[in-house]
Amino acid sequence: MSQPGIPASGGALTGLQAQNGAASASGSSYTNGPIQNALLSAQGYNSQLPGSYSHLIPAKTLNPVSGQSNYGGSQTVSPLSNYQGPGQTLHRPPVASNPVTPSLHSGPVPRMPQHASQNPAATPMPSGSFHPGANVPPPLNWQYNYPSTGSQTNHYPRVSTGPTMSGNTNLTSHQYVSSGDPSHQNNFIKSGSAPPLNPPLPTAFQPGVPLGPPPTGGPPPVRALSPQKSSQRDVPQPSFNSPINQEGITSSTNNGSMVVHNSYDEIEGGGFLATPQLTNKNPTVSRSVGYSYPSLPPGYQNTQPPSTTGMPPSSLSYPSGPQAFTQNSLGANHLTASMSGLSLHPDGLRVINLLHERNMLPSTPLQPPVPNLHEDIQRLNCNPELFRCTLTSIPQTQALLNKAKLPLGLLLHPFKDLMQLPVVTSSTIVRCRSCRTYINPFVSFLDQRRWKCNLCYQVNDVPEEFMYNPLTRVYGEPHRRPEVQNATIEFMAPSEYMLRPPQPPVYLFVFDVSHNAIETGYLNSVCQSLLDNLDLLPGNTRTKIGFITFDSTIHFYSLQEGLSQPQMLIVSDIEDIFIPMPENLLVNLNESKELVQDLLKTLPQMFAKTLETQSALGPALQSAFKLMSPTGGRMSVFQTQLPTLGVGALKPREEPNQRSSAKEIHLTPSTDFYKKLALDCSGQQVAVDLFLLSGQYSDLASLGCISRYSAGSVYYYPSYHHQHNPVQVQKLQKELHRYLTRKIGFEAVMRIRCTKGLSIHTFHGNFFVRSTDLLSLPNVNPDAGYAVQMSVEESLTDTQLVSFQSALLYTSSKGERRIRVHTLCLPVVSTLNEVFLGADVQAISGLLANMAVDRSVTASLSDARDALVNAVIDSLSAYRSSVLSNHQPGLMVPFSLRLFPLFVLALLKQKSFQTGTNARLDERIFAMCQVKNQPLVYLMLTTHPNLYRVDNLSDEGALNINDRTIPQPPILQLSMEKLSRDGAFLMDAGSTDLPELDTPESARTIAFISWLREQRPFFPILYIIRDENPMKAVFLQNMVEDRTESAFSYYEFLLHIQQQVNK
Repeated sequence: MSQPGIPASGGALTGLQAQNGAASASGSSYTNGPIQNALLSAQGYNSQLPGSYSHLIPAKTLNPVSGQSNYGGSQTVSPLSNYQGPGQTLHRPPVASNPVTPSLHSGPVPRMPQHASQNPAATPMPSGSFHPGANVPPPLNWQYNYPSTGSQTNHYPRVSTGPTMSGNTNLTSHQYVSSGDPSHQNNFIKSGSAPPLNPPLPTAFQPGVPLGPPPTGGPPPVRALSPQKSSQRDVPQPSFNSPINQEGITSSTNNGSMVVHNSYDEIEGGGFLATPQLTNKNPTVSRSVGYSYPSLPPGYQNTQPPSTTGMPPSSLSYPSGPQAFTQNSLGANHLTASMSGLSLHPDGLRVINLLHERNMLPSTPLQPPVPNLHEDIQRLNCNPELFRCTLTSIPQTQALLNKAKLPLGLLLHPFKDLMQLPVVTSSTIVRCRSCRTYINPFVSFLDQRRWKCNLCYQVNDVPEEFMYNPLTRVYGEPHRRPEVQNATIEFMAPSEYMLRPPQPPVYLFVFDVSHNAIETGYLNSVCQSLLDNLDLLPGNTRTKIGFITFDSTIHFYSLQEGLSQPQMLIVSDIEDIFIPMPENLLVNLNESKELVQDLLKTLPQMFAKTLETQSALGPALQSAFKLMSPTGGRMSVFQTQLPTLGVGALKPREEPNQRSSAKEIHLTPSTDFYKKLALDCSGQQVAVDLFLLSGQYSDLASLGCISRYSAGSVYYYPSYHHQHNPVQVQKLQKELHRYLTRKIGFEAVMRIRCTKGLSIHTFHGNFFVRSTDLLSLPNVNPDAGYAVQMSVEESLTDTQLVSFQSALLYTSSKGERRIRVHTLCLPVVSTLNEVFLGADVQAISGLLANMAVDRSVTASLSDARDALVNAVIDSLSAYRSSVLSNHQPGLMVPFSLRLFPLFVLALLKQKSFQTGTNARLDERIFAMCQVKNQPLVYLMLTTHPNLYRVDNLSDEGALNINDRTIPQPPILQLSMEKLSRDGAFLMDAGSTDLPELDTPESARTIAFISWLREQRPFFPILYIIRDENPMKAVFLQNMVEDRTESAFSYYEFLLHIQQQVNK
């Protein structure tokens, strides 16, 4: 069978720059729309709807002197081809065209041997493709080291003349509150535990008499930013419809004038390209943490409390109470002594011959490696379920990283539901005045009044308010504040983090009601789920809701308070969409709840006898976008077929007889309509979630763009039917419950910062990259994961630790502006052996999977598969040639990478990348969407499922959770040799109910399966498969260690790897 390639179709996205504005293909300019005046009404929103797309609305800019709003005309903006999409490399020439970058192979590129029927030739990309660098044939492996041109290296600028700026505000009033839902907060005291050494945190603390000298002077001075210079041209930046004001840039000055920043480059408070130019020249600071400064005076050094063991890795309960640690251990003078006492895991140095010991899969879930740090530092480190790096020991130089042939990157799960989360309310959020890093456990306190940033090494003053620790009620202990004792923390953002009042929660549902949709019966399930969960939608008294249905026309529903029943308004002109009665279509849920319930009860019957088969999805999306533009919010779209009418209409591209054997499969969008509309949505803080319920080809490659670039999600239910496929009905109901009731963040942005010398060059996930390193997330949800690729731009020889920090600024469903910050600290190493020792094989596999999806789309599926194989060959060749002293026969691997070949083989057999199977194109695209949007833990489960034997469960080693006993059977290898005819086996691959029997064995099995399902946000379907069941083929397909008609067995794969490594 020939390897499928990728055709290029449609117009082009050729540029790699992320700019704030862009033009549509027709040439009309795109801006982010008006900024709403914060003084309009109680809710702060102008009810007048724009009558057209936002690119026809003049952008409103704010006068930096008076604070007045002015409307400007059209602005010079970049063309749409300059939009940066997730997973694309920023400001970089195509990798293959870089003559400097050494290839990961010096000789010919080894490829997976093909079966006789497979064609090894990959189809070259024709011009006019959607993807950068398409005309250049890509190499068959990844270049992990990228050229430095244009990357957002963490270079911090030299000082220059300009207005003076104060790094922190010195305010006396402050408050420590742990607010919000009790399940999402942490009062720093664990219930049921022994009383802490210090008094408990009061609900709201107002100090009476300050224990130190009160601050003097007027309001805090403002930080002035030098004008942004674009690398392309010098144009004014469009304004942005968002409540975010520089994430921490103070907006009041001593003379009472107001500076309002409207450039998205600075929206989160300064990143790689938006660093302030400071006037006060600081002395040159050594890069070693705490170096060349006196140690803390004896009276200031921390006393070490009794050792506190952290929670197990599987739990996200953070250690309660303040966790003091000796700050001196972070200083370079003390670090060497601290590190010298570390004992490496005895297995870590083992060299394994995989041909002799290939059964290396542990019987318990694989745990991430623990960074080689002093226990005092590691105890404070970020939980790996939230933030982990592919290498837990960072190479000192890019040359060392290149030599290891391993990818360097981060995998994040930033908005994960947490059992305990410290929430801080304070008038001062302490941040570095140079790089805007949030104060964290890994900064150094040089003395009581100064701290040194762990990312840029800038020395900052400790603000007066921060001197007082409300936990200990002691003045002069800034190093014991919760901000310096927790790697994950959430701040309640003060008003200067907003440009408009926080938006209300807005939920708009868009339903396909064509004949095909009604036949599936999905509308009954969805409307019933909405009725059941209406009171559980996250929100408050401001929550708004609206509904649109469509077939060949668009139907709006007026739910105005006072009506006796919902009123339907039909717009049949889909070529020129307008919004009828805009003020009554998005209504307050509390005020119009009865009308909403009436509509949900009658909707399924309203279209029961429809004969309309056409689908005008594009115009319906345009209508929904116009309706939501003034506020932003979440759009939930339910579609059951290929759109056939109006803008965004699509034609069938899948040929069933070529699913597995075609040289070209259509992984690229056939139109840029959905991407451009998603970018418009992102600019107006609207995220689009797509629910595709279809038994036929629906071109998810094109439709998925509406969610990918607006930070939404894609849900796919193939062959959904209310009678013929009850399993999918149950799955939809369970997942809708989670979707409707889970936590949500609105109008969010996220920025990832890293220590000086490291740089981020590629992002993966669902979002839009604005201003080079800022991710625009109109919605953020607790089930979304992200990944970034990094490089070492400058040598790290002067430091022994590096840090990474993600900051997520969002509006909660209660209307609070919050900032969730995660900080990760890792050691720097200088030898190749240490780099391999700290490799995190799951994180590496997850990052490679994201890279492989991009390679599949920009080049071909066959190239992506070859690159995955070569990633294993390259790294193990590097280990053999540079680390092993004696070359023994066999396939020698370090202990840390013992599962690397197995996980890559599992990726090759995963639906995204497999060949030789009859996988539907939409199913393959959906699997790729999941790779890009799932947190690592779920991605690994869908790639390499867990197999258990469940007919002999016992209570030995069982977990006891809430008076339930959960058996913990050992994990088995994915091979038929582990199965037996007299056994029952459960494969946890993230996939009707098991018959419940009144026996202890049945109770244990039910408890175990229920526990597995509770571990994840999606609903795994349970299939009971006997020998004759058609699902048996799917089960066997997941047996990744066994041979299939188009793929190697694990042992054959190891032999192939050995042959290439030992060349």
